[in-house]
Amino acid sequence: MAAAAAAAFGEAATETLRDDPWALLALPGVRPEQADGFARTLLGPAAGPGDPRRGQALAVWLLEQAALRGHSAQPAGELQQGLAGLGVPEPEQALQEAVTEGRLLAFQELEPGHHAVAEDEEPPTRLLLALERLAMAEDAAAEGLVRLISTFEPRLATAPGLDEAEAELDGSDPGFDAVDAAATEAEAGSDKAGSGEAEAGSAEAEAGSSPVGAEPGGSWEQAAAAASPSGAALIRAVAASGLVLHTGDAAARSELAELLAAARGLGLRARAAAWTEHGRAALADPDSLTLDQLLGPGGVDRAVDGTLELDLLIVQDAPLLDLERAATLVEALADATRLVLSGDPAQLWSAGPGRLFADLLAAKACPQVASRTPDLGPIGELVSGIGIGELNAVEAPDKEVVILTARDAGEAVHRAVQLLTDSIPRALGIPVEQTVLITPGHGGAAGTRALNAAAKAKLNPGPGRFGGFDPGDRVVHSPLPGVSHPGTVLGGEPGGLRVALADGTELLLPPDGLAGLRHGWALTAHQALGRRWPGAVVVLPEDAAAGLTR
Repeated sequence: MAAAAAAAFGEAATETLRDDPWALLALPGVRPEQADGFARTLLGPAAGPGDPRRGQALAVWLLEQAALRGHSAQPAGELQQGLAGLGVPEPEQALQEAVTEGRLLAFQELEPGHHAVAEDEEPPTRLLLALERLAMAEDAAAEGLVRLISTFEPRLATAPGLDEAEAELDGSDPGFDAVDAAATEAEAGSDKAGSGEAEAGSAEAEAGSSPVGAEPGGSWEQAAAAASPSGAALIRAVAASGLVLHTGDAAARSELAELLAAARGLGLRARAAAWTEHGRAALADPDSLTLDQLLGPGGVDRAVDGTLELDLLIVQDAPLLDLERAATLVEALADATRLVLSGDPAQLWSAGPGRLFADLLAAKACPQVASRTPDLGPIGELVSGIGIGELNAVEAPDKEVVILTARDAGEAVHRAVQLLTDSIPRALGIPVEQTVLITPGHGGAAGTRALNAAAKAKLNPGPGRFGGFDPGDRVVHSPLPGVSHPGTVLGGEPGGLRVALADGTELLLPPDGLAGLRHGWALTAHQALGRRWPGAVVVLPEDAAAGLTR
């Protein structure tokens, strides 16, 4: 663990670990029993289970483990139980000391299910504890979304036959939905970034000769009238609100394309961003970006204050946004920017902590538009069946869906590799390079480790000369939780391992930077999210049953 400790703590690593042996728990993959063993080696009999340094380090470690499961905070009672299970004699005192030392932040919140009490009653609350970085990210994301909603000022036109009161529509009202917008036929104009003043196509429009809500080249309602039913509902919702949630699967991207075209037709600076290159390309818009490109240098022009010069941003794959990425995204948007978060709420959530999209859907704090565009074909039918709890054989004359069974995990691995290397290329004409193996997790008898070992032995056997890898190996690079880049190993050189990524870029990973690199013939479901392949073999072993949902 020396190299990892040196990387984490720098030149002060020796002093840090001598002063607090349980600081070892801050390193990736270190378990409490390993840190306890290290402490006993250093401190001898003085290394007791009630050492304050141990209690604080374990409290932080428990919250880090909770973050891996998607939680940004934990109730104090659950943490106390966790510490007691790890042998901390005074868990409540350990948590108090961790808060006093600034290692944890404490918050009071209403007990779940309690929203209103009588004036003379104290509302029931519970104490939550969180790591500072996650608490600040959650707070920043929430404040940023409230800012977008509250600074948005729609200009609405009175539709024929409606009086002014009927036509007024507040996009920040929690009771608003897209059906209300359609009923009132509200038209809303674009907001000039940072000013809240509407852009007009001419001096006459600025002087007030155009109807309220008119846009250069048309109106929101005209754009909605030309769109599909679900696309029209989305366009009307975006016309009247600064934040809109859009739910749907792959076919629903067509509605995002309609919105993008409508906004640009009205003179707005509109862009779309996706989690992966596939999502970017699937929208068939040459100006679409990945989130990395959007937030990185050179993606979109920025104003003097550093915010993106956009009037509308559409974010695909929104369930994959963790709190830290969401906070960065929202903080990059100027006041009054329209934001549309789109995705399938039934897919896996973010690999990092926080479930922003699901929380926003549950809060009902902004308009929600559910796509009614069906995903047709055998795969769409298969997904629909799984959605109601059934794994049925579907009619697939072109073998789009084939369901096979295996006696055990060993046979499943054998058949999966056989499908990858022989059956699919021979029967369907899909080459090995365009097919992927997908399984729920890394471990187990049919996890990615077992599948990748079998695939490598069949397709690219070698001694693993470069940190366990050989030239020609399929790999996936994951620099951050939830971020995965497929690629191929080109070879080793004095500076490290050179990898060609699927997006055309190359990486040179130093010898101590291979922790985020794995073989990539087989991926976990999370690593595969946001991507599509011509062929996929999905392995569902029995030992993964506890972690599987619809």
